Parts: sequence; C-alpha cells; structure tokens
Amino acid sequence: MTYRYVTGIFKSDSLMTIGLDFHLKNINYGGKKISLQIWDFAGESRFRFLLPGYIIGASGGIFMYDITRYSSFKNLDQWLNVISQGLKDDYNIIPILMVGGKADLSPKRTVNKEEAIEMAKSRDFIGYTECSSKSGEM
Repeated sequence: MTYRYVTGIFKSDSLMTIGLDFHLKNINYGGKKISLQIWDFAGESRFRFLLPGYIIGASGGIFMYDITRYSSFKNLDQWLNVISQGLKDDYNIIPILMVGGKADLSPKRTVNKEEAIEMAKSRDFIGYTECSSKSGEM
C-alpha cells in the first residue's frame, strides 16, 4: 500500500515488507507544502523489535491490516504495546488511523467492518477506513 500511495502505481508482484521500508512524499495540505517521512514496518512478529527505535518523534501512525486475514487484525494490541514502549510519554498524543487493506477483496473478508470500526473507537484512534492498492480506492 505504501508504494501505491507514494508512486500511484500498483505492482501486482510486490513483496511483503521485510523489516522496514522508508519513503518520502511531498503533499499540499491546507495550502501548505508538507514533507511526509513514511516508515513502513513489516507486520510479522519477528520484526517487532525494530519498531520502538524508529518511532521516536513520530507525528502520527497508521495501523494497517488485511481484511482477508483475521490474524493481522487480532494482533493490533500487541503492536500497540510495542508502540507505547517506543513513544513513552508521547503515546497518547499522536493521532493513529486504522486502515483495512485489500478492500477490493471484500467478498473474501474475514474481519467484520463493524468490528474494526468498534476496535478503532475503543482505542481512541482518529478514525477507520478501508483501501485497496489494486483499485486505488482510498
């Protein structure tokens, strides 16, 4: 999803992030030019140890899961614990958005949308949305 957002191109042969990837994207928001530094962390548990060192000073976060893989959704609280360790006092300050990926595969959904919305609300996230790298839906 990150590659699609940064480049506007869908790669059907893209591989899962190993460890982490870094991207820059310049956007205009409210008449201001903003430079985003995007750190894309692998979702596998074996890479969790990397996260705390890279999120210090973060201005926001996106929790993305695959709507067709319930396991990616149910691991959210484990990731929140890792983030709270890295951010310490800033943990409750940064805005976090929850995103369900692969919206184009909605018929194969294993995570109920209402359940995801409720989880986002219960964790005080700024919102919930779904997207698709393939279709470009955001």
